Amino acid sequence: MLAILSPAKSLDFESRLPRGRHTIPDFLEDSASLVERLREFKAPGLSHMMGISDKLAELNVDRYSAWKQPFSRRNARPAVLAFNGDAYQGLRAWEFSGRDLGWAQRHLRILSGLHGVLRPLDLIQPYRLEMSTPLSTAAGSNLYDFWGDRLTDSVREAVEASGTPVLVNLASKEYFSAVDLSNVGGRVITPRFLDFRSGKYRFVSFLGKRARGMMARFIIERRMRFAKGLLEFSEAGYRYDPERSTRDQPTFIRDPL
Repeated sequence: MLAILSPAKSLDFESRLPRGRHTIPDFLEDSASLVERLREFKAPGLSHMMGISDKLAELNVDRYSAWKQPFSRRNARPAVLAFNGDAYQGLRAWEFSGRDLGWAQRHLRILSGLHGVLRPLDLIQPYRLEMSTPLSTAAGSNLYDFWGDRLTDSVREAVEASGTPVLVNLASKEYFSAVDLSNVGGRVITPRFLDFRSGKYRFVSFLGKRARGMMARFIIERRMRFAKGLLEFSEAGYRYDPERSTRDQPTFIRDPL
Protein backbone atom coordinates (compact mmCIF):
# COMPACT_ATOMS: atom_id res chain seq x y z
CA MET A 1 0.00 0.00 0.00
CA LEU A 2 1.17 3.48 -0.91
CA ALA A 3 -0.42 6.79 0.11
CA ILE A 4 0.14 10.08 -1.70
CA LEU A 5 -0.23 13.59 -0.28
CA SER A 6 -0.03 17.09 -1.72
CA PRO A 7 2.69 19.42 -0.43
CA ALA A 8 1.86 22.54 1.60
CA LYS A 9 2.37 26.26 1.07
CA SER A 10 3.13 26.74 4.76
CA LEU A 11 6.66 25.69 5.69
CA ASP A 12 8.54 25.15 8.94
CA PHE A 13 12.28 25.66 8.77
CA GLU A 14 12.54 27.13 12.27
CA SER A 15 11.61 24.42 14.76
CA ARG A 16 14.21 22.09 16.20
CA LEU A 17 14.95 19.22 13.82
CA PRO A 18 15.24 15.79 15.46
CA ARG A 19 18.24 13.65 14.63
CA GLY A 20 17.79 10.98 12.02
CA ARG A 21 18.62 9.91 8.53
CA HIS A 22 17.68 11.74 5.36
CA THR A 23 17.59 11.10 1.63
CA ILE A 24 18.05 13.19 -1.50
CA PRO A 25 15.13 13.71 -3.94
CA ASP A 26 15.24 11.52 -7.03
CA PHE A 27 14.60 14.41 -9.43
CA LEU A 28 16.91 17.01 -7.92
CA GLU A 29 18.58 17.90 -11.21
CA ASP A 30 15.16 18.53 -12.75
CA SER A 31 14.36 20.72 -9.76
CA ALA A 32 17.57 22.65 -10.36
CA SER A 33 16.54 23.35 -13.96
CA LEU A 34 13.18 24.68 -12.75
CA VAL A 35 14.94 26.92 -10.24
CA GLU A 36 17.12 28.33 -13.02
CA ARG A 37 13.95 29.09 -15.00
CA LEU A 38 12.32 30.74 -11.98
CA ARG A 39 15.37 32.92 -11.40
CA GLU A 40 14.55 34.65 -14.68
CA PHE A 41 11.53 36.29 -13.00
CA LYS A 42 11.53 39.45 -10.95
CA ALA A 43 8.95 39.82 -8.21
CA PRO A 44 6.18 41.43 -10.34
CA GLY A 45 6.38 38.66 -12.94
CA LEU A 46 6.38 35.97 -10.26
CA SER A 47 3.42 37.63 -8.55
CA HIS A 48 1.44 37.65 -11.78
CA MET A 49 2.28 34.06 -12.77
CA MET A 50 1.68 32.56 -9.33
CA GLY A 51 -1.24 34.77 -8.33
CA ILE A 52 0.44 35.80 -5.08
CA SER A 53 1.02 39.10 -3.29
CA ASP A 54 4.02 41.31 -3.99
CA LYS A 55 5.38 40.46 -0.53
CA LEU A 56 5.16 36.71 -1.17
CA ALA A 57 6.69 37.18 -4.60
CA GLU A 58 9.68 38.99 -3.07
CA LEU A 59 10.06 36.18 -0.53
CA ASN A 60 10.13 33.56 -3.26
CA VAL A 61 12.56 35.53 -5.41
CA ASP A 62 14.86 35.43 -2.38
CA ARG A 63 14.18 31.72 -1.85
CA TYR A 64 15.12 30.80 -5.40
CA SER A 65 18.17 33.01 -5.26
CA ALA A 66 19.32 31.17 -2.11
CA TRP A 67 18.44 27.66 -3.36
CA LYS A 68 21.62 25.66 -3.87
CA GLN A 69 23.16 22.22 -3.91
CA PRO A 70 24.38 20.09 -2.31
CA PHE A 71 21.49 19.60 0.10
CA SER A 72 22.39 18.86 3.71
CA ARG A 73 20.73 19.17 7.10
CA ARG A 74 22.45 22.53 7.44
CA ASN A 75 20.54 24.08 4.53
CA ALA A 76 17.52 21.78 4.10
CA ARG A 77 15.19 19.52 6.06
CA PRO A 78 13.15 16.36 5.42
CA ALA A 79 10.01 17.15 3.45
CA VAL A 80 7.61 15.55 5.93
CA LEU A 81 9.00 17.84 8.67
CA ALA A 82 9.21 20.95 6.48
CA PHE A 83 5.65 21.10 5.13
CA ASN A 84 3.35 22.63 7.72
CA GLY A 85 -0.12 23.03 6.19
CA ASP A 86 -3.42 21.50 7.28
CA ALA A 87 -2.65 17.97 6.05
CA TYR A 88 0.67 17.99 7.90
CA GLN A 89 -1.00 19.20 11.07
CA GLY A 90 -3.16 16.09 10.75
CA LEU A 91 -0.14 13.89 9.98
CA ARG A 92 1.91 15.19 12.95
CA ALA A 93 5.09 13.60 11.63
CA TRP A 94 7.16 15.28 14.35
CA GLU A 95 5.68 12.72 16.74
CA PHE A 96 6.75 9.72 14.66
CA SER A 97 9.33 7.27 15.92
CA GLY A 98 12.29 6.31 13.78
CA ARG A 99 10.46 3.11 12.83
CA ASP A 100 7.37 5.09 11.84
CA LEU A 101 9.46 7.30 9.57
CA GLY A 102 11.22 4.27 8.12
CA TRP A 103 7.88 2.67 7.24
CA ALA A 104 6.56 5.96 5.86
CA GLN A 105 9.64 6.22 3.65
CA ARG A 106 8.45 3.11 1.81
CA HIS A 107 4.71 3.75 1.92
CA LEU A 108 4.17 7.52 1.54
CA ARG A 109 4.92 9.91 -1.30
CA ILE A 110 4.44 13.67 -1.56
CA LEU A 111 3.75 15.16 -4.99
CA SER A 112 5.52 18.46 -5.65
CA GLY A 113 5.60 21.09 -8.37
CA LEU A 114 9.32 21.65 -7.87
CA HIS A 115 10.50 18.15 -6.96
CA GLY A 116 8.02 15.91 -8.76
CA VAL A 117 7.78 13.12 -6.18
CA LEU A 118 9.24 13.24 -2.68
CA ARG A 119 9.80 10.56 -0.08
CA PRO A 120 9.15 11.74 3.48
CA LEU A 121 12.85 11.97 4.38
CA ASP A 122 13.94 13.65 1.14
CA LEU A 123 15.58 16.98 1.92
CA ILE A 124 14.03 20.17 0.58
CA GLN A 125 14.86 23.85 0.81
CA PRO A 126 12.18 26.56 1.16
CA TYR A 127 10.18 27.03 -2.03
CA ARG A 128 6.76 27.72 -3.42
CA LEU A 129 5.72 26.27 -6.77
CA GLU A 130 2.25 24.86 -7.12
CA MET A 131 1.67 22.16 -9.71
CA SER A 132 -0.88 24.30 -11.58
CA THR A 133 1.57 27.19 -12.07
CA PRO A 134 1.70 28.09 -15.80
CA LEU A 135 5.50 28.04 -15.92
CA SER A 136 6.67 27.43 -19.47
CA THR A 137 9.77 25.32 -20.11
CA ALA A 138 11.28 23.57 -23.10
CA ALA A 139 8.88 20.69 -22.34
CA GLY A 140 5.70 22.75 -22.65
CA SER A 141 3.53 25.48 -21.17
CA ASN A 142 3.12 24.17 -17.63
CA LEU A 143 4.48 21.82 -14.98
CA TYR A 144 2.26 18.95 -16.07
CA ASP A 145 4.11 19.08 -19.39
CA PHE A 146 7.46 19.40 -17.65
CA TRP A 147 7.00 16.32 -15.47
CA GLY A 148 5.22 14.26 -18.13
CA ASP A 149 5.15 10.53 -17.36
CA ARG A 150 7.91 10.64 -14.75
CA LEU A 151 5.56 11.13 -11.81
CA THR A 152 3.35 8.23 -12.87
CA ASP A 153 6.41 6.02 -13.37
CA SER A 154 7.79 6.94 -9.95
CA VAL A 155 4.47 6.33 -8.18
CA ARG A 156 4.00 3.01 -9.99
CA GLU A 157 7.46 1.84 -8.90
CA ALA A 158 6.67 2.81 -5.31
CA VAL A 159 3.32 0.99 -5.41
CA GLU A 160 5.07 -2.14 -6.70
CA ALA A 161 7.75 -1.89 -4.00
CA SER A 162 5.17 -1.39 -1.23
CA GLY A 163 4.10 -5.03 -1.34
CA THR A 164 0.36 -4.52 -1.94
CA PRO A 165 -0.95 -3.03 -5.22
CA VAL A 166 -3.09 -0.32 -3.59
CA LEU A 167 -2.68 3.45 -3.98
CA VAL A 168 -4.50 5.62 -1.42
CA ASN A 169 -4.97 9.01 -3.03
CA LEU A 170 -4.92 11.68 -0.32
CA ALA A 171 -3.75 14.45 -2.66
CA SER A 172 -5.75 17.35 -4.07
CA LYS A 173 -7.03 17.28 -7.65
CA GLU A 174 -4.35 19.80 -8.65
CA TYR A 175 -1.66 17.30 -7.72
CA PHE A 176 -3.17 13.90 -8.44
CA SER A 177 -4.00 15.20 -11.94
CA ALA A 178 -0.25 15.03 -12.58
CA VAL A 179 -0.38 11.24 -12.18
CA ASP A 180 -2.09 8.87 -14.61
CA LEU A 181 -4.05 6.96 -12.00
CA SER A 182 -5.03 4.33 -14.57
CA ASN A 183 -1.37 3.41 -14.96
CA VAL A 184 -0.08 3.13 -11.39
CA GLY A 185 -0.18 -0.65 -11.29
CA GLY A 186 -2.83 -1.09 -8.65
CA ARG A 187 -6.22 -0.22 -7.25
CA VAL A 188 -6.71 3.49 -6.56
CA ILE A 189 -8.73 4.47 -3.50
CA THR A 190 -9.71 8.11 -2.94
CA PRO A 191 -11.23 8.66 0.51
CA ARG A 192 -13.70 11.51 1.07
CA PHE A 193 -14.11 13.41 4.33
CA LEU A 194 -17.35 15.31 4.92
CA ASP A 195 -18.29 17.53 7.85
CA PHE A 196 -21.83 18.51 8.80
CA ARG A 197 -22.22 22.20 8.01
CA SER A 198 -25.33 24.29 7.25
CA GLY A 199 -27.66 21.33 7.35
CA LYS A 200 -25.69 18.88 5.20
CA TYR A 201 -22.48 16.87 5.02
CA ARG A 202 -19.97 18.67 2.84
CA PHE A 203 -16.27 18.90 2.11
CA VAL A 204 -14.76 21.73 4.16
CA SER A 205 -11.35 22.50 2.72
CA PHE A 206 -9.15 22.92 5.78
CA LEU A 207 -10.93 20.15 7.69
CA GLY A 208 -10.76 17.77 4.74
CA LYS A 209 -7.06 18.46 4.24
CA ARG A 210 -6.39 17.80 7.91
CA ALA A 211 -8.36 14.56 7.70
CA ARG A 212 -6.22 13.44 4.75
CA GLY A 213 -3.16 13.88 6.92
CA MET A 214 -4.83 11.97 9.75
CA MET A 215 -5.62 9.13 7.35
CA ALA A 216 -1.97 9.02 6.24
CA ARG A 217 -0.93 8.85 9.90
CA PHE A 218 -3.49 6.08 10.50
CA ILE A 219 -2.01 4.06 7.63
CA ILE A 220 1.53 4.54 8.91
CA GLU A 221 0.80 3.74 12.55
CA ARG A 222 -1.21 0.63 11.63
CA ARG A 223 1.43 -0.49 9.09
CA MET A 224 -1.56 -1.01 6.85
CA ARG A 225 -1.39 -3.44 3.94
CA PHE A 226 -4.98 -4.04 2.85
CA ALA A 227 -7.68 -1.64 1.73
CA LYS A 228 -10.35 -2.95 4.09
CA GLY A 229 -8.37 -1.57 7.02
CA LEU A 230 -9.08 1.97 5.83
CA LEU A 231 -12.73 1.58 6.80
CA GLU A 232 -11.73 1.42 10.48
CA PHE A 233 -10.59 5.05 10.40
CA SER A 234 -12.30 6.92 13.25
CA GLU A 235 -9.92 9.72 14.12
CA ALA A 236 -11.24 13.05 15.46
CA GLY A 237 -14.86 11.93 15.33
CA TYR A 238 -15.02 10.75 11.71
CA ARG A 239 -16.85 7.52 10.93
CA TYR A 240 -17.23 5.41 7.83
CA ASP A 241 -20.57 5.92 6.02
CA PRO A 242 -21.35 2.96 3.74
CA GLU A 243 -24.37 4.70 2.18
CA ARG A 244 -22.25 7.55 0.80
CA SER A 245 -19.36 5.29 -0.17
CA THR A 246 -18.33 3.34 -3.23
CA ARG A 247 -15.72 0.60 -3.40
CA ASP A 248 -12.95 3.01 -4.39
CA GLN A 249 -14.29 6.14 -2.69
CA PRO A 250 -14.92 5.35 0.98
CA THR A 251 -16.63 8.28 2.65
CA PHE A 252 -16.15 9.36 6.24
CA ILE A 253 -18.54 11.78 7.89
CA ARG A 254 -18.34 13.82 11.06
CA ASP A 255 -21.04 15.50 13.08
CA PRO A 256 -20.44 18.82 14.87
CA LEU A 257 -18.04 18.39 17.76
